[in-house]
Order: sequence, then C-alpha cells, then structure tokens
Amino acid sequence: MNRKICVITGTRADYGLLRWVMQGIKDDSDLNLQIIATGMHLSPEFGLTYKAIEVDGFKIDRKVEMLTSSDSAVGITKSMGLAMIGFSDALNDLNPDLIVVLGDRFEIFAAAASAQVARIPMAHLHGGETTEGAVDEAFRHSITKMAHLHFVAAEEYKLRVIQLGEQPERVFLVGGLGVDNIKRLQMLNRNALETSLGFKFGKKNLLITFHSVTLEKATAVTQMQALLEALDELRDTQLIFTMPNADTDGRALIKLVEKFASTRTNVHSFSSLGQLRYLSCIAQVDGVVGNSSSGLAEVPSFKKGTINIGDRQRGRLQATSIINCEPTKQAISNAIRTLYSINFQMGLRQVSNPYGEGDASAKVVNALRVTNIKNIMKKRFYDLPV
Repeated sequence: MNRKICVITGTRADYGLLRWVMQGIKDDSDLNLQIIATGMHLSPEFGLTYKAIEVDGFKIDRKVEMLTSSDSAVGITKSMGLAMIGFSDALNDLNPDLIVVLGDRFEIFAAAASAQVARIPMAHLHGGETTEGAVDEAFRHSITKMAHLHFVAAEEYKLRVIQLGEQPERVFLVGGLGVDNIKRLQMLNRNALETSLGFKFGKKNLLITFHSVTLEKATAVTQMQALLEALDELRDTQLIFTMPNADTDGRALIKLVEKFASTRTNVHSFSSLGQLRYLSCIAQVDGVVGNSSSGLAEVPSFKKGTINIGDRQRGRLQATSIINCEPTKQAISNAIRTLYSINFQMGLRQVSNPYGEGDASAKVVNALRVTNIKNIMKKRFYDLPV
C-alpha cells in the first residue's frame, strides 16, 4: 500500500518552495500525494493563488477556509481557531500516513497542532531558522517540537533543531528548497516578462516586498511610509511591488502601496506574481528591497543585491549580497546608494548562497519514501552531550 503524504500549503511563498517536493511525491510510485490548501490561497484579496497549484497540474484534495476580514491580533487568533476546526475534519477525511508542512506561519502552526492531536506524524521543512522580529519565530520552534522528521537548509539550522531535543538521525540537511526553483524553472526572458506584467522595465528596476514586523506594535505603517518616501526620491526607476502577507496590520500596508501606485506611472503592484514571474523578475531587476525571507534565501543565487530592512529577518544566515538597514527613510536611501555603488556591484560576482546549490526537493522525497515511520509518534528528548 502506498504511503499517503499530505502536503499542507497556505501561501504563494510556501507553495513556491514546496512545488518540486509535491511533484516528486506525485511522480513516485511508492507515494500517494494529498494536498490541503488554506490561508491566503483561498482569498480573493490575495489573488486566489490556489489556482496556481491547479495550473501546475496538482489536484487539491481539501480547501480549509480560515481567514477572517480582520488582520488585528484578535482576527488572526480567530483565524487560527477556524483553521483548527477545518483541519480536524480534513485530516480525519484524508487519513494521511504523514503530513508535510513548511516554515513558520500561523496557519501552519494550526495545521501542526491539529495533526498532533490526531496522532498523525509530521515532516517539517525549513526548521531551526531564526527571525527575531516576527511571531513566526515561536511558531517555527513549536512546530519543530511537534514534528517527527526535519528537513533543514543549513548545518547551523540542523544543530539548532537537535538543540531543541530532536533525535539527530531524524534531522536531514538538504539545503534550501528555493534554490531548486531557480535551477529547475525556465525563466521568462525580458520581453516575455514585460508582456506578462503589462509594463516595460526601465533604466533602473527594483523589486519590493515589505511585510509587517509582527513582534512590534504599531510600527508597520510608519516603516512602510519611510520605505515609500525613500523610493519616491528615485528617478528613472521602475518599482515593482508584491503585496504583504495576511499578517497583523498587513491590510494597512496594502492600502499604502495601492495609494502610492495609483499616482505614479513608474510603480506597479501585484497581489501575487507567482513563482515563475517572481523569480524571472529577480533575474531582470537591479536588486530586491524589503524584509522577505526570499531576499536572503533565493536572491543570492541570482548574484543580485538585497536590501533587508529592519528586524523581521534578523538571525537568518546571510550571503555577502545582503545590505541590512534600519527602517528609516535615510537608512533605506543610504542602502539604495550602496546597492548601486560600483564596489558593491563588483562584489556580487563572488557571492555564494549559504542555502546550497539545489536538489533539496529530491532529497526530501527520498527520505519521505524510505524512512521508517512506524511508532514514530512517541518521541524521546535528545539531550546534548555534556
């Protein structure tokens, strides 16, 4: 009997990382792929990105509605409650042998907690990482403690998962999944990308994604305004925005971007570019600006610079192509000048991505096939040697 592997995805970002794992499971004769889509995938406001999953040839087995119309702390908490109700039914119906989750978002935490109660073993991807400015930090480590197999992106992250008490033989160092997309997707050329996006690239071009810093109160709007003020001073520059996630205060940031774009011909905003257009954009722009994890995990593979604003990603491994700056207008403007400086651009030729060179997805799929998961629910805490 084939092992039933249920992959749970909640955002355009985690699906982009999971895609080749899902394809590998689908193509493996010893595995049976199940898919649950939830969160932002099912929201018109965020682009109904579940359709991208279907366009790629996957069948979604269950859709778990969970988002409310509120992005306040109360609204997000209620969304988590709705998610657990939905996941309890979906997991009971599908009865998978193992679930696969990635990352650290609140919808994935809800899925992990539901699976734990249902006594379904779990594989967790991209654990052991740190993001000191986001509530995701606590969610990620909590998911690690609920998971039974761990697939990590770097040696440092492997050691951290073991430090959390996980058995070393169940922690697999596979590298960053985002690198697989870069290696395996056929990028759109400049002309095809311009046709798809509906505008022409300019003399200079920047790709911007800025999320709220969820462990800070009442800073999101102020920080976004500082970013927009710095960007507004640029000349001969096309600005391409991808919208923030459905995090606390996310909708307030979306409104700021929409207002900014409505009065400027050089500003273009998209609720979701999709993985192909997003990665193709990185290949064409001069750099990436904001506080998305992609700027640290994927952009270095293109040998492009990233301006990482504020604390949301503080603690992650970084390539030499990352320019860290405070979330103020002056600091962001200085970082942009550094990005375009001759010395910085020359140094990009030597950049290597600390998240590896690809092939992580195949390693994950192989482990999902061959690892013995009988009686895996009972975990023994691994104490570090004294």
